[in-house]
Amino acid sequence: MSAGPDSDLALAFRAVRKSYGRIRALQGLDLAVPRGSVFGLVGPNGAGKTTTFSICCGWLRADEGDVDVLGGGPFDAARHRGRVTALPQDSALGRDMTVREQLVYLGRLQGIGAREIRGEVERILELVDLKDRARDRVRTLSHGMLRRVGIGQAFLGDPELVLLDEATNGLDPRQAHGIREFIRAQRGTRTIIVSSHNLHEIETVCDHVALIDRGRVVMAGPISTVTGRDAEVRITLADGPVPLAETRAALTGDTVEWDAPARTLTLRFQEKPGRAAEDVTGEALRALLAAGARISSVARGQSLERRYLEMPAGEPPPLPPGV
Repeated sequence: MSAGPDSDLALAFRAVRKSYGRIRALQGLDLAVPRGSVFGLVGPNGAGKTTTFSICCGWLRADEGDVDVLGGGPFDAARHRGRVTALPQDSALGRDMTVREQLVYLGRLQGIGAREIRGEVERILELVDLKDRARDRVRTLSHGMLRRVGIGQAFLGDPELVLLDEATNGLDPRQAHGIREFIRAQRGTRTIIVSSHNLHEIETVCDHVALIDRGRVVMAGPISTVTGRDAEVRITLADGPVPLAETRAALTGDTVEWDAPARTLTLRFQEKPGRAAEDVTGEALRALLAAGARISSVARGQSLERRYLEMPAGEPPPLPPGV
């Protein structure tokens, strides 16, 4: 079950199926992750996110379909060791090792040489802010510290594809912010797939996203496309005039809708050469202000949370033949 390599993709699933007895976790999953992207994987519990990660890492084999990891077909330890790393949601560490010993051990398993490993571990300890706990036994660490060790091991060496399952779960706000900033800075240098229930985090960190439900992709693409940032602007008005006719006259050819209870104008348009979302917003605001409207807020597109809540529910998964 291998797919033809695509130099533009770090990961490709085509019609991938995986069942656990009567439960179909993946039902023909199609997924395309661009190289160098920070890619968000979003879905409810049981949607198939963990199964997708497990197949990508070689922990599970697909029942049907094609899998291509970094242009080399399904995961193979000989081809992908050190190139693909992962942080599982419930990762276990050696409780009696020190933090430094644990990272050295995992780095050596990934193929990092004896001469390089010490410096690499010091870099990771700095990254996850654990230099002062490097000599402590893993069993003495808090949940948040354990999570930071797990994040650190996923970035040991120079992996090309990093899978992070609920990476910032259990971190305090300052630590979570630091990890998000680090992930964002990796864009273009490696591919990172982030699975999270924190949709604001996905929206701020990722440049691509896939919404999955019941083992299928429901919606996928660049964040700007999925949220409509390049095709929709919402302007909320305070009490006062609602110059709807003036706004429509200023935006000939675009759609202008008025939601009276929310006091929100929704502008829908298509970007054209020389006319971006900012230009549409400016045209609308000039018309509104000239007519005496009072502007309360301006937002591009919908939030990822809203898109997720609007996501159509999948049909119940069919049972395997003969069951």
